[in-house]
Amino acid sequence: MSHPEEPVGRQVLAGAQMLFVAFGALVLMPLITGMDPNVALFTAGLGTLLFQLVTKRQVPVFLASSFAFIAPIIAAKGEFGLPAVMGGVMAAGLVYIVLGFAVRLKGPGFIDRLLPPVVIAPVIISIGLALSPVAVNMAMGKAGDGSAQLIPYHTAMLISMPALVTTLLVAVLGKGLFRLVPILAGVAVGYGLSLIFGVVDTSGIAAAPWLAMPNFIAPEFNIGAILFMVPVALAPAIEHIGGVVAIGSVTGNNYVKKPGLHRTLLGDGVATSAAGLFGGPPNTTYAEVTGAVMLTKNYNPKIMTWAAIFAIALAFIGKFGAGLLSIPVPVMGGILCLLFGSIAVVGLSALIRHQVDLSEARNLIIVSVTLVFGIGGMAIGYGEFTLSGISLCAIIALLLNLVLPGGEGWRNKQLNEEV
Repeated sequence: MSHPEEPVGRQVLAGAQMLFVAFGALVLMPLITGMDPNVALFTAGLGTLLFQLVTKRQVPVFLASSFAFIAPIIAAKGEFGLPAVMGGVMAAGLVYIVLGFAVRLKGPGFIDRLLPPVVIAPVIISIGLALSPVAVNMAMGKAGDGSAQLIPYHTAMLISMPALVTTLLVAVLGKGLFRLVPILAGVAVGYGLSLIFGVVDTSGIAAAPWLAMPNFIAPEFNIGAILFMVPVALAPAIEHIGGVVAIGSVTGNNYVKKPGLHRTLLGDGVATSAAGLFGGPPNTTYAEVTGAVMLTKNYNPKIMTWAAIFAIALAFIGKFGAGLLSIPVPVMGGILCLLFGSIAVVGLSALIRHQVDLSEARNLIIVSVTLVFGIGGMAIGYGEFTLSGISLCAIIALLLNLVLPGGEGWRNKQLNEEV
């Protein structure tokens, strides 16, 4: 499908709109993990431009902060520090790049065989549910790990629950473009209530300059942090494939064939490694932006170029980042009660959609062990070579799928004609 060329002014406006849709999730992820939101804006813009370069600007997608990496980033940051986490993020980008080359050599079916739904679904469920205590602690006014009460419980609940309810109502009842920004609506209501209750510290905004370099962080390479991050890249890789198929069905193009899944995976990998190089979160394709493309019927990839340029420009406004950092913990906690749950539901829907038969012992074992290791926080290893939580469960699911006999059992079985 060709893109009729709109006036540049309309492209610029549409690009600003796409960034607006992606904005809530884009900045929420770094705020939860203790990264700089301005760096995240910069690396989202840079990542989108790099993706366009690799895919010859054929796919109208926007790349930004991936929620799948929240748990391993929080865990690895506490153990190894943020620069080591960035080294892990760069390594995670290499996983996409390797998968891209594998797809080029063996075809897209290769990923289906290596990472079937029975492997990926429980890992995605674990990512969502393992994070649930973080969301609940923040909603109750505590630090994400529950170690400190940052805002009194009753005040926190009067902020977090209306923020959550607003997000739910906009997602369900919102019309048109408004429906695509439930996170922004929730943040706006939560922030307004926080101002009323006097729990917003605005001193950082006043002190911040109007124009400032984002706080870029150079990566360090630590084998322990890399082991934390690399296995988790498997789940977003599958999410990426789903995103590419989804935007293809919206625009009427087969992006798996042209520019090719190997190119889109390579683009995502380059974008993620570039993010790690500057101190930003790993990138992934944004479903809400795909929703906006569907709603506006604006399929021109140039729009995403403008969205990326806006993101990079915002990254250099110091007061903007300081304002984002002033968002109180309960505001994010309320919204995360929905977001982390919805990550788990994506995994559940993959099991259902692909008709994974859990009465089969093989499938039951893979899903059961993966869920308990991932949600329970199992750790295996010694010293720096310890794998735990999500990264461990991703590897265990992969190994169980390769080792247990009867590997075709997960595939969509043709239901008997008479049923």
